[in-house]
Amino acid sequence: MNIKHIHLLSEAEADLEDGRSFYENQEQGVGEYFWDSLISDIESLIIYAGVHFKEYSYYRMSSKRFPYSIYYDLNDKAAYVIAVLPERRNPNWVRSKLSKKS
Repeated sequence: MNIKHIHLLSEAEADLEDGRSFYENQEQGVGEYFWDSLISDIESLIIYAGVHFKEYSYYRMSSKRFPYSIYYDLNDKAAYVIAVLPERRNPNWVRSKLSKKS
């Protein structure tokens, strides 16, 4: 499904900021690389939105370069990025985070 717009919800942007801070604290410059990589993954939804499996009621796409999942929903010709969460967290934590965002 080709979409026309991608909307990054403020909660998802906060998730990205958390990830950027985490990686920047690991090594200078990695946080910016994380940000750029995840934004690139999100932009790929223009082409690939809807091909991913649903998990916790949202489509889930894994990032290509970092162990993060991008959770999104589709409405008409738009993708709404709900959350960007680390894949190494407990599934109960992920479920809890996503239930607060719905």
